[in-house]
Amino acid sequence: MSTSRFISSAGCGKGRTLPPESRVQRDAQTGVAVRQVTAAACIHHHPFYYLPAYDDAMRWLVFVSHRTGTAQIHAEERATGLLVQLTDRADLNEWSLHPSHDGRFVYFTAGCGAWRVSLEDFSEELIATFDTGSIADRASMVAAGMGTTTLSRDDRWWAVPVNYGAVSRLHLFDMHTQAAAVILERDTICHPQFHPDDATLLRYGGPWQDRLWIINRDGTGNRSVHARDAAKKEWIVHETWRPGTREILAANWRHGVIGVDIDTGAIRAVCDFNAWHPMIDRTGTRMITDTRNPDRGLQLFDPRHHAAAPQLLCQSEASSVGDHWDLGHCPYDDDAARKVFAPQHTHPHPNFSPDGRFVVFTSDRTGHAQVYEVELPEHQHPAH
Repeated sequence: MSTSRFISSAGCGKGRTLPPESRVQRDAQTGVAVRQVTAAACIHHHPFYYLPAYDDAMRWLVFVSHRTGTAQIHAEERATGLLVQLTDRADLNEWSLHPSHDGRFVYFTAGCGAWRVSLEDFSEELIATFDTGSIADRASMVAAGMGTTTLSRDDRWWAVPVNYGAVSRLHLFDMHTQAAAVILERDTICHPQFHPDDATLLRYGGPWQDRLWIINRDGTGNRSVHARDAAKKEWIVHETWRPGTREILAANWRHGVIGVDIDTGAIRAVCDFNAWHPMIDRTGTRMITDTRNPDRGLQLFDPRHHAAAPQLLCQSEASSVGDHWDLGHCPYDDDAARKVFAPQHTHPHPNFSPDGRFVVFTSDRTGHAQVYEVELPEHQHPAH
C-alpha cells in the first residue's frame, strides 16, 4: 500500500490511516531496544501466540485495536510506520485473525461468519456462515472460547472450529476451489494448527484432560497422541509443532516444556523452567516464551536439546491476569466447572517474525495493552 492512501485520522472506518505511533526504549535489564508499536489509550494485541502476526515478506504487522470503541483489525505498514484500519464492524471475533503468508489478506471470523479482508483495497469477502453455530465465547476467552483459526503455510487451506451447543465441528475451506467440508465433530476443538511443513496434517487441542490430538486434513487419523499423568494433575497446554519434525511441543505447566513424537509417542523434556506460552521460530532451533509464577521475562532457549539455561531477552512487564495459573497444576482437576477470568490481552504471547529477527509481544505495562516488537540482540546495533 502506498502512502497516497493516507486518510485523515478524524472519524473512523475501514481504510483509515493513522500516523506512526512507534517509540523505542531500552530494556532496563538487558539493554535491548524494545519498540512500542501502538500508543492509543485502549486495548491492543497481536494474534494468539502460535499464529503469525506478520506476512512472510514482513510488509505488515497485524494486530487488533479497540481505539474506535470496538475491536477492529489494524496493520502497521512496517516500511512507513503508518497504521491502517482494516475492519469496521461490531462483531469481530478478535482472536480469530490470521494474516495470509503472501500478504494479500487477513482471515478472521465475525459473528457467525468466516471472512477475509484484502490488505490492498480493504474489501471483505464472506467465505461461509454458520447459522446455528458460535465461534467465540466472549465470556470465557480461554481455549475453545477464543475462536482461533489456522491457515496452511501455502494459504490454500483454512480450518475454523465452530461450536454447536455441546458439539464442536472443524470446518475446512479450500481457498483455491471454494470447496468446504466438516472434517471433525466432537466435544471440544481448540487452537488448531496446520503442520508448517505438511498441509495434510493438523494438530488441535481436545478437552483439558486429554489435550494433544492430531487429524489428517481429509478427516482421517483423528487420535490422541499423549496421555497426561492424571495423578500429578498435569496441565498440558499451549502447544505448537516443531518445524522439520513430527513433534509437538507443549507446556507442562509449570514444570517446563515437553516434546511428543506423534509417531512413536516418545516424550522428552525440552526445558524445566516455567515456560508459559512457548513458541518456536521457523528454523525449529529457537523458542521464545513468556513466564509467570514468577515472571522472569521473555526467555529464549533451544528446543532441540534439553535447555538448562535460557537467555533473557527482555522484561514484558505484563500483568498476566488469571489466578488459575497460580496453582502449578491443572485447576480443572480440582473443579471441572471452574470459571476463570483471564483477559488474554494481559498476556505477552511472544512470537517470532518470519525471518527470525524479531519477537512480537503484548504488554499492558503502560496501563493499556500495547503491541511491542524487539529485535533479537545479534541483529541490534549497540547503544551509543
